[in-house]
Amino acid sequence: MRFSKWHALGNSYLLVEEQADADLVQLLCDVRYGIGSDGVLAVDGNEVTIWNPDGSRAEFSGNGTRIAAAWLARRDEADEVTVTVGGRRYPARVRDGLVELDVGAVDVGETQTLELPAECVEVTVVSVGNPHAVLRREPARDDLVRLGPLIEVHPRFPDRTNVQLVRVDGPRELTAVVWERGAGETSASGSSAVAVAAAAVANGWCESPVTVRMPGGSLEVGLDAHGSATLTGPAVEIARGDVFLGRVFLGGGLVGEVP
Repeated sequence: MRFSKWHALGNSYLLVEEQADADLVQLLCDVRYGIGSDGVLAVDGNEVTIWNPDGSRAEFSGNGTRIAAAWLARRDEADEVTVTVGGRRYPARVRDGLVELDVGAVDVGETQTLELPAECVEVTVVSVGNPHAVLRREPARDDLVRLGPLIEVHPRFPDRTNVQLVRVDGPRELTAVVWERGAGETSASGSSAVAVAAAAVANGWCESPVTVRMPGGSLEVGLDAHGSATLTGPAVEIARGDVFLGRVFLGGGLVGEVP
C-alpha cells in the first residue's frame, strides 16, 4: 500500500489510495508499531474518508481536507479542486504553498453551562460538519488536558466533541489550544480554528477575518454575512513510502516491522 505523510501546522495525516478499517488505521497511526500520525485520509477519486487515530471516523477535518486538496491538486495538475467528505463538497484553491478551503455554513449555537465533576464551565457549541465546544478562557495546557477529556465525553455530546480553549488577543486575533475528539491534544486543527473564529464573531468577541494562533502555527478564517467560512493555511508533504504486510518501506529500504 502506497502512502504519503503530510502535516498542516504539525497536525499530521497519512494519505492512502486504499480502503481502510479501524484496525489498519490504529496500526498505521501508532508511533511505535506503525508510521505515526494524527489520522488517515483514505482517497477514492476525489472522495475522502477521514479516520481518527483511535479508529473512529471523523465527519470532517479542516486540516485533513486541505491536505487532501493539496494532494489532489498535484495529482490533477490543477490550482482548483473539489474534495468530497461525507457526501459534502469542499472547493479549494492551492496557491503559493497555501490551501484555501471553502468550509461552507458553520452553525453556532447558544452558550451553555456544562456540569463537570469539579466545576461548571460555559461553552459555545459549534458545528463545522463535526462538533465543537468552545470555551473562552486562558489557553493553558494544564486546563486543556484536564477539561478536554471530560468535555469530549460529556452527555451533552453523545457522539463526543472537540474542545477548544480560546483567548481574544485583538479585534481579529485569537489564541487557542485544542483537544481533538479521538486524538487528544493536538498542535493545530483546521475545523477547530473555524469553530473558535465563528464562536468569537457570533459572540461579538472579534470580527472577520480572524487569525487563529495555535501551538503549531496560525490559520486564517474568513466568515461572510451568511455564516459561511473559508480556511487558509499551509499543507506540507513530509514523505512517501510503501507498507507491505506490516512492514514499512521508505525509499526502498526497510525501516520498521510490525510484530
